[in-house]
Amino acid sequence: MTLRETGETGAYPELEIEHRETWAVGIPAILKSMGPAIRQMGPLRTAQLMTAMNQKGGFDCMSCAWPDPSHRSPAEFCENGAKAVTWEATPVTVPASFFAENSIDDMLGISEYELGLLGRLTEPLHRAKGSDHYVPVSWNTAFSIIADKLTSLSSPNEATFYTSGRTANETAFVYQLFVRVFGTNNLPDCSNMCHESTSLALNEVIGVGKSTIAYEDFGKSDLIIVMGQNPGTNHPRMLTALEEAKRNGATIIGVNPLPEAGLIRYKNPQKVRGIIGRGTALADQYLQIRSGGDMALLQATSRRVLDAEAAAPGTVLDHDFIATHCEGLPAFASHIASLDEDAVAEATGLTSAELDEFAARYLAADRVIITWAMGLTQQKKSVDTLKELINLLLLRGNIGKPGAGASPIRGHSNVQGDRTMGIWEQMSDEFMDALAAEFAFEPPREHGADSVATVEGLQDGRIKVFFALGGNFVSAISDTAVAEAAMRGAEMTVQVSTKLNRSHAVIGDEALILPTLGRTEIDLQAAGPQFLSVEDSVCAVHATHGRVSPVAPGMLSEVAIISRLARAALGERHGIDWAGFEADYDLIRDHISRVVPGFESFNADVRRKGGFILPNGPRDDRRFDTATGKAMITVNTLEHLDRPAGRLILQSMRSHDQFNTTIYSLNDRYRGIKNGRDVIFVNPDDIAELGLADGQRVTIVSEWAGEPDRELRNYRVVSYPTARGCAAAYYPEANVLVSLASAAIGSKTPVSKAIMIRLEPASSGRTPHR
Repeated sequence: MTLRETGETGAYPELEIEHRETWAVGIPAILKSMGPAIRQMGPLRTAQLMTAMNQKGGFDCMSCAWPDPSHRSPAEFCENGAKAVTWEATPVTVPASFFAENSIDDMLGISEYELGLLGRLTEPLHRAKGSDHYVPVSWNTAFSIIADKLTSLSSPNEATFYTSGRTANETAFVYQLFVRVFGTNNLPDCSNMCHESTSLALNEVIGVGKSTIAYEDFGKSDLIIVMGQNPGTNHPRMLTALEEAKRNGATIIGVNPLPEAGLIRYKNPQKVRGIIGRGTALADQYLQIRSGGDMALLQATSRRVLDAEAAAPGTVLDHDFIATHCEGLPAFASHIASLDEDAVAEATGLTSAELDEFAARYLAADRVIITWAMGLTQQKKSVDTLKELINLLLLRGNIGKPGAGASPIRGHSNVQGDRTMGIWEQMSDEFMDALAAEFAFEPPREHGADSVATVEGLQDGRIKVFFALGGNFVSAISDTAVAEAAMRGAEMTVQVSTKLNRSHAVIGDEALILPTLGRTEIDLQAAGPQFLSVEDSVCAVHATHGRVSPVAPGMLSEVAIISRLARAALGERHGIDWAGFEADYDLIRDHISRVVPGFESFNADVRRKGGFILPNGPRDDRRFDTATGKAMITVNTLEHLDRPAGRLILQSMRSHDQFNTTIYSLNDRYRGIKNGRDVIFVNPDDIAELGLADGQRVTIVSEWAGEPDRELRNYRVVSYPTARGCAAAYYPEANVLVSLASAAIGSKTPVSKAIMIRLEPASSGRTPHR
């Protein structure tokens, strides 16, 4: 049974293909964000929340980790931020009758989109072994059931504890403490699926896996290169920073297989020119690179930089910087001199003129920022690609000076802070030593399971309990069918959630759902109203305060849930004051101040308006805490994905009305899609070459050496100006096409941007939206 069949949401209109946009935001963004907010929350609740979002003393938006400027506008939010708040802060709650009337199998027939429309969860739910329904239980009963299961395991490593990037710093710290006192490092998180490649590459070559810039650097830059990301949809507030940079004289280059409206022109709705004018043209050059060609582009540019230095010795490279702070240049220069330009052309799909123009723009700029997201991190050689990105920056000293640096953009609001707080399956010995000294116990040192290893452990029975603090794991991870089968093999699954998603229906023998407060809600504990903190993409830590009353009585915060579970499962072990943590979050921050570097005055610093900035060696004083004490210019072997005749390289991506696996609507305004998600974007020349037609229904078949083909059926071909040989489809639906074994070398991030596919004419019918 689906909501469509019951009539609760009405029948879907047919899929429509409209014109694609060549500019982003403007008046339509206001209408598309404020209209739903007012309809669903009412004008008063909308005003309370929108005027507090991302403001000093307000709450932090949960839809991305974009940093906040020092001088903030009255409306410091974007369209998707408004949608995220509306989605979470809706007063609509899941009807009490829903779980009695709908079995687990019924829930499986309801799409992600429809499940979210049901509203907020308000009471703990338990699905007993052998039952086909969830039933309400008390909090004490829920904690007792989970604790009994955890303590019955033969090893703590038989449980794994996933974390969503929405989790705040204080919660993350308490969570990892509980897990490590319990006895395991099985702490997979959403970083494993997005920026793990960034963390690994940057830590190795510059000593920190984070951004090396501050927010203000965008306005000081001469050149900003935006690679493998779509800010107009995924972090629209970035467009304001790009507009400021452009008006300060910066050049902007977009590098992406698809033309994205947010990199072409921006109409700032808070400026007159954005309302009645043409807005601001952003990208001075737009390279529609072939998927997976970024490493070749970076190496070709470095080759041109070194050639320019050879033609005019002493005038191109930053020799003082390289001599003082770097090592590895001779080996790199020797390696890059033999770069095959034909291989570059094949890998990138770009002309020599385009490559030369890109390099010339880089050479003409004194201060360069390169910013990137999933387009670079979800490739087989993503770690090496990011090392090449750092190579290019290092050649001209573009790290550690105003207006220059490396800028990974995290897509989840506190995924970077969670890692800082210890949410990682392989934290350093220094962190473990500090944790041991602070809490008088010996944490486990053996590295634990990441996201891929968690699925593998569930598959073979080594992992029996899956606990998730937020998120939608089975939809977010690659190889959907394999992941779902693995999850169903668990003995117990537990989800801490605000709203329903597919992970609540793909469960183990026994399952629980624990409802929790949202970030927008007031968190009242024994010591009074509490606040939390988050870390954004430029290492700024600031407070987030809930603004509206909880959607229902009896709701618990994430801190309270973890603290009570720890008391139930661990008792008085090591004398840790779990009850105190729940009562007063200042106690948690006191412990953090003695464990995590940079947080020494946490309680004082976080109360300052705007928060505080964490120390960052490369940014602050060109200090590189690598194995050698210097930034490492590395040698990396170029490989590109061979595309056989009749095949395309598929990438997965978000629609505009989407945040991670959360679907706000079935529309993608900028790409011209209305009332559907079962589409594949293909270059018109490729459509003709494959003997297909625009609008034709096809089966998308992914091909993996030594493995069975995977399929998405009855998808509509949409003619779209992608790079030749490349195609795109929506995440998370396209995850079914990605083999679990297809992961980035080193980081094990799913390779979701390099899926080899063929398109077969569909027989008939249409798959419903999942």
